[in-house]
Parts: sequence; C-alpha cells; structure tokens
Amino acid sequence: MPDQSPLSPELATRLKRDADGLVAAVVQQHDTGEVLMLGWMDDEALHRTLTEGRVTFWSRSREEYWRKGDTSGHVQHVRSVALDCDGDALLVRVDQVGAACHTGQRTCFFTDLEAVSR
Repeated sequence: MPDQSPLSPELATRLKRDADGLVAAVVQQHDTGEVLMLGWMDDEALHRTLTEGRVTFWSRSREEYWRKGDTSGHVQHVRSVALDCDGDALLVRVDQVGAACHTGQRTCFFTDLEAVSR
C-alpha cells in the first residue's frame, strides 16, 4: 500500500483508517438498496474507485489490489460513494453485473442467523 495518499487532502484527512490503513466499504445495489458485500479500501483503492468508475478493493489475504469483476466478469459500476459521519466507513452504490459474492450468490449476506441459531 502506498505511503502518500492520492486522495485530496480534504478527503484524506476525513478518513479514519484502521491500524492497517483500511476503511470498510459497504457495497449496495443503487436502485434496490440491496446490500451486496463488504470490502476494504486503502487510499489508493478508494482513489481508483472514484476515478475509474469500477470498484477496487485492497485484498487483505492476498495483500494486493483487486478490481471487482476482472476475473469473474461480475463487475461493479460505481454510481456514488459516500463517507459516513464518523469517517470510518464508506457506502459504495453500484450497478452490479452478476453475482457480488465469490460463492456465486447475488449477495454475500445470504445466511439468515435466526435460521442457523435454531
């Protein structure tokens, strides 16, 4: 991850990153409100997301950037990005093409805990 932020100073100072320099990014389908997934972004991933029109994350397991859909074809086209009031989470509204989850599901949030806890 880069040491110097590619973001504007105003945005960079508003972000509250975790110890690894990351901010949680909740991804939501722009027209239905369906919550699709959660990913992590550092300043560079957020910059790429804001400037390229496709969602880019920082992969904590692989320690590299990945742009959603480059290998799967399940692309996320950015419609808007918002920062929460505390500066520690992003809401990325997208037009999702195909499944958002690596399991092939439309959303990563398909496990109903009430059903599991019975």
